[in-house]
Amino acid sequence: MARAPLLQLSGVSLGFGGVPLFWGLDLIVHDGDRVALVGRNGSGKSTLMKVMAGLVEPDAGSRTLSPGATVGYMEQDPDFAGFATLGDFAAKGLGPGETWRIERVAGGLRFDPALPVASASGGERRRAALARLLAAEPELMLLDEPTNHLDIAAIRWLEAHLAAARAAFVLISHDRAFLAALSRATLWVDRGQVRRREEGFAGFEAWRDATWAAEDEARHKLDRKIRSEARWAVEGISARRRRNQGRLRALAGLREERAALIRRQGTAAMELESGPVSGKQVIEARDIAKAYGGKVILRPFSLRVLRGDRIALVGPNGAGKTTLLRLLTGAEAPDAGELRLGTNLEIAVFDQSRAGLDAEASLWENLTGDPVMRVPGQADQVMVRGRPRHVIGYLKDFLFDETQARAPVKALSGGEKARLLLARIMARESNLLVLDEPTNDLDVETLDLLQELLGEYAGTVLLVSHDRDFIDRVATTTVLLEGDGRATVFAGGWRDMLAQRGSEPFSEIGSEAQASRPKRKPDVKRDTPGTGAAPPALTFSERHRLDALPEKMERLSAEISKLSELLADAELFGRAPERFRQATLALADRQAALEAAEEEWLDLAERAERDA
Repeated sequence: MARAPLLQLSGVSLGFGGVPLFWGLDLIVHDGDRVALVGRNGSGKSTLMKVMAGLVEPDAGSRTLSPGATVGYMEQDPDFAGFATLGDFAAKGLGPGETWRIERVAGGLRFDPALPVASASGGERRRAALARLLAAEPELMLLDEPTNHLDIAAIRWLEAHLAAARAAFVLISHDRAFLAALSRATLWVDRGQVRRREEGFAGFEAWRDATWAAEDEARHKLDRKIRSEARWAVEGISARRRRNQGRLRALAGLREERAALIRRQGTAAMELESGPVSGKQVIEARDIAKAYGGKVILRPFSLRVLRGDRIALVGPNGAGKTTLLRLLTGAEAPDAGELRLGTNLEIAVFDQSRAGLDAEASLWENLTGDPVMRVPGQADQVMVRGRPRHVIGYLKDFLFDETQARAPVKALSGGEKARLLLARIMARESNLLVLDEPTNDLDVETLDLLQELLGEYAGTVLLVSHDRDFIDRVATTTVLLEGDGRATVFAGGWRDMLAQRGSEPFSEIGSEAQASRPKRKPDVKRDTPGTGAAPPALTFSERHRLDALPEKMERLSAEISKLSELLADAELFGRAPERFRQATLALADRQAALEAAEEEWLDLAERAERDA
């Protein structure tokens, strides 16, 4: 039996300033859906989510909500007017005696409900908005970048909380690991259309690339047909042309079809060029320590950074990551120990607060006003790695158009601000990059490009990030800060650190995350007396899911078998490297999906056995 839709959009069209953002869009969210909403920056993901929430009225089409269903939306910029504390805001809509819900999520999200609104930072306000949504427990949650301003510990708590939730949810996030862990379906916003795939985000990139490859092939076929028909129109006999007006009209139709095709937006043409070669030893810290007002921020810590190293600093907010970053770069002096910086260092800094950008000034003014980029006597030129470039041309490299060049920075989205800051950083030569949360708000394609650039960069990188996937892709060394001044060095990225450590960091978060994951069926029953309450009975949608999973697992197993057989061809890589790459990605996607389906089926089957 098909699941009932919670929310349905039919024939939705929406445009701003005459430019259509969506047209004829159809979309359904079912009970129990766990959906990743993905797309390029500026593709309209956030606007679409606001339409789903009923906050933006479309120009055409309809929004239908299931009778009695509740929808919660996490606001990006919530209005705190009239609220004294963050807790007051988060508790709005809760009944008497339900404020415990706020306390429950406040610990996981790491915000203080008693904090006055007037003194709260932007990140603390966003956490309060997220707490308000989670505490309300609507049947459908719409979450737009919920992991922004969360540290790794809070992200893992949120991941566990959503995994255990019964509500349906739609997620927008730049965090690959977060999306892959939670999603079971993917909505892809691309040039005004939305495609849906009944698989999680883990296989999105392979699906996207295959879709684009098929699209390119169809475009090439159409171009060839147009050229062939146009040749006939020029070379054909006049009388024949008079008798074949239908063919000429068909040619005109083909040209109209080709003109209507919307080309994909290219990736940013970012370049990262290292400056003069630094000394082999970039940083040597020996037993450096730091405290503020009696509070220990860093206990004696030693680290040696060599040219070409990629060092990731990870840990919860307040653990001392930024302080350690400042100590390692010489921006702040340690209370004890010794710090030596290498020779010939040229440092470029990406600041997560975007403090280097003037929000009131235009993009043009932010570039030409930079002392490093200014070209004397040339108001329309900027210096890019030692060469003058026109401002507009350089902005286009980072996917900004001419109309945005004179607009104020405050009108940009978070992802656009990050790209503008990258434009300033990448205009200068450097041999030591300091990147403080560079991944916030960037889309998947830009993250991929940034990762490639860092891989090819001849200099050294110090990186602070909460994005586990990005750390895995970039870091050669991970420094884990767990609080109380402790910092431990591990070789490799996030997963390497977990393997070497032998246990999850932030144990109070890790235990909850483990508890929320489906477990394999044990050999003995777990509902013995004294073990606590039994799991709740299966809902209707869960029973339907239990019935449908075996067919899905059988299909995935068949696809894995076919892909494995294809990849067994030893000559495939040399003969068709792109096909080999796509097949490899697809195999990993199917294997991950099968494992998740098996875990889910075992959990549901065990609960169904208890109900019997």
